[in-house]
Amino acid sequence: MEGKKDLSVVVPLFNEEGNVQELHRRIKEACEKLGRTYEIIFVDDGSTDKTVEFCQGLSPLKLIKQRKRFFQTAAFDAGIKNAVGDVIITMDGDLQNDPADIGKLLEKMNEGFDVVAGWRHERKDPFMKKLSSRMANIVRQILIEDNIHDSGCSLKAYKRDCFAGVDLFGEMHRFMPAILQFDGYKVSEVKVSHHPRVHGVTKYNWKRGMKGMVDMVSIWFWRKYSSRPLHLFGGSGVVLSIVGFLILVWMAVEKIFFNASLSEKIWPLIGVFFVMIGVILFIFGLLADIIIRGYYKEQGRMNYSIKEIIES
Repeated sequence: MEGKKDLSVVVPLFNEEGNVQELHRRIKEACEKLGRTYEIIFVDDGSTDKTVEFCQGLSPLKLIKQRKRFFQTAAFDAGIKNAVGDVIITMDGDLQNDPADIGKLLEKMNEGFDVVAGWRHERKDPFMKKLSSRMANIVRQILIEDNIHDSGCSLKAYKRDCFAGVDLFGEMHRFMPAILQFDGYKVSEVKVSHHPRVHGVTKYNWKRGMKGMVDMVSIWFWRKYSSRPLHLFGGSGVVLSIVGFLILVWMAVEKIFFNASLSEKIWPLIGVFFVMIGVILFIFGLLADIIIRGYYKEQGRMNYSIKEIIES
């Protein structure tokens, strides 16, 4: 790869004019202290202030300017796809992540891990933001079970091959360790510093929280049933159909042997409804199974990945 580096530091920016120059200085200082070759990639996510102007003259710097605001995950994706480092470091542009912690991530990675996530064990955020993150983490542990304490921390280190064939959408950058762990990559975490925001305003709001919840459900499905959707939908359909059938049998027994009047009872309708929904879910499962197989075939891969082949 032309211009290959040891490290690529990818940072999305949106209206961070008060932070970019100091952030660049700290990243440069941290990388030079490590003695690694590096590049710094700033991705401007459609800033409306002087963020781009303040990036002028900074070196070394690869500045990627998006045509408009596509939000943080898209900015990370653009930066990662234009990175040339063997290890890709992601972090926020608000100076709350500390570039000095990059060394901690790399030390942990040297123990044999493919991904190392930062854990802001002493967060310097407002109470409501910490509370919402805590609640989201509880839901995430139930659905995803990635054993990461702080998926919302953008300070993470990835080996380059983690992103082979990976496209980021929605708020998926938060859950990359879970996605990669599902694919068999080794994931760990280290405690990192977290500083209060000094310049600018937070970009986190309830809308991003809702998007994150939806993405969690998507990852849960992809992790559990991406290669066997028929087991989820078809299995649910069979259970509902059996329940509906048993209800109808029960109603038939009452009518035939006990001469019960069914005209004023809702159970026959419930039985028919369960059977119909069960059949629909089963058909949906079959269609989803066909679509998933087509997806893997189109991508030129299967629902597994091979780390290496050793011949002797």
